[in-house]
This record gives sequence, C-alpha cells and structure tokens, in this order.
Amino acid sequence: MDGHSLSLIPVWQSRPRWRNARLIAAAIIAAAAAFAAPAAAVSPQASPVPGASPSQTSCAGPSGQGYWLAGAAGSVLNFGTAGYYGSAGTLHLSRPIVGMARSADGRGYSLVASDGGIFTFGDAPYLGSTGAMQLNAPIVGMATTTDGQGYWLVARDGGIFTFGDAKFYGSTGAIHLNAPVVGMAASADGHGYWLVAADGGIFNFGDAVFYGSTGGTPLAAPVVGIAAARNGNGYAIVAADGGVFGFGGSAFYGSTGATHLNGAIVGIAGTYQGNGYTLAASDGGVFTFGDSHFCGPTSSVGSARPIVAIASY
Repeated sequence: MDGHSLSLIPVWQSRPRWRNARLIAAAIIAAAAAFAAPAAAVSPQASPVPGASPSQTSCAGPSGQGYWLAGAAGSVLNFGTAGYYGSAGTLHLSRPIVGMARSADGRGYSLVASDGGIFTFGDAPYLGSTGAMQLNAPIVGMATTTDGQGYWLVARDGGIFTFGDAKFYGSTGAIHLNAPVVGMAASADGHGYWLVAADGGIFNFGDAVFYGSTGGTPLAAPVVGIAAARNGNGYAIVAADGGVFGFGGSAFYGSTGATHLNGAIVGIAGTYQGNGYTLAASDGGVFTFGDSHFCGPTSSVGSARPIVAIASY
C-alpha cells in the first residue's frame, strides 16, 4: 500500500532551502523575537482545566493525566495514568524506534521503527508494516485512525503507507521538498492528515485544513513534531529548541525557546482536554504548558535514552 501517489496535490507554501548551520545560528535572535513568548515554567502547571477541579487534572485517579515516552532502543516509560503494556526494549531491533501512537482508548500503544516495523502492546492492533519492504526513505512517524483500527506511516520524503481502515489521501512522495518530513497528525475524524517538514512547511490531505506554516520563515532550530488540536481546527508544531508555533485553534501556552535545554526536544503531544501540550526532550526531560500536568520523569529514564517520541494518555 505504497502511498507514493500523485492522485492528490497538497496545499503547501513554497519555502527556502535549509542552507547550513551558520544560517540557523544567524536566525536564532530573529526567530526568538518573532515567535517565542516568554517561556513558561518547566515545572508542573498549577492552572486547572476550565470547568474541572484541580484533582481532575492531576496525574492520579480516573480523570488524571499521563503520557508515555519511547526510547530509540524500544523502551517505553509510562507516567501518571498512562499504563505500561510492554516494550521492545528486550528485542533485537533491525532499526531504531522513531515514533509511537496510543490506541483509541489509551489501553495500549504502537511503536514504529525507521524501517516501518510495527510493535504493538496492550489493545493496540497489529495491522501490518513496511518492515519487509524496500523504502525510498526511512519512516519518521505514525498516526492512528479515530477508531484505532488503522494507522498511517510517513516516510522522510512524505510517502504515506496505510494499514487497517486508514485511507490514503495523498502524499509528497513524488514532490521535491525543501526540507524532509519529520512527522504527521491525523484530523479529528480520521479522514485526513497533516505532514510537517523540518522547516515548518505543512502539507494537508483529505479533510485536514491548512491553517498556516513557518515554511517561509527563518527558524532558530528545525521543526521536529506536530500535534493536532483536539477538535481538529488547528495544530501546533514544535522545534528542536522547544519553540512552539500554534495555528488555527491551537493556542500558544508557552515554550522552551528561550530556555537552555540539556537535550533537544523530540516531540509534542496535546492534552485530552485540548488546552495545553507536553514537550519531550531526548534526555527524557518533560515540559508542560497550559492544562498539561507534569507526571515525571524519574531516574528510570536513564536507560531509555535517547528518547525519540511522546504520546499522551
């Protein structure tokens, strides 16, 4: 089910090529001034979700929050109400893990390796993989359908591979990109998806609406991930320095763009309520904003480094 097809042409914005590290360094001051609001504290957020008591936004109980972190070697670390259902940490992997996605009800999760190998745990179904296929570019991420009975894999060239009830709505596999694709997010009803490139360029397919991008803007650091708004009316993208850019209905709640980080940011996950987001760094650092609650990590992160992905409960 190779998604390298020209059946749909994405809406996207033209953007300059990444030149070199010197260009990125020169853009740091300008990008920080243009996009980074004062960095929010990296400690747990005290503000409760609108209409909910603080106890409902803690890391414990049936209404609590939580998230998983995945390591390149297949380790999975769980925090808060996110349960542990197993990992690929004891397996010999042909390629490193590059992404993860939760199951529909949060009682399981899937890991994907750069060759498209899929590892499922809990009630996350195994529906196929590209592990035995010859790929034009390595896999960089995945997203699941609304009912959890399908998933998409996306490659660095924007090629899309569909499994289960995930439908193909288009790809950038046959398009020359100014920067590689680094992640994807599904629309609210699962009838579309967004791809994001390292320069912040957005490619939308199906019913996923284009709300804007950073494709034509110099950035202090490359974009590394995307999270869709809970109701599907926007998305937030995050850069390796923790700079966050919100589009459409995705509000800006803070960033680590002005904070010295021990490890680069590798991913972003929205909250269940949709009024915040959580960032994960390669060293296991977790940064919470808006209604996201800090539930860890602990010293157990050490053996799982580098962290490569985050998924919210």
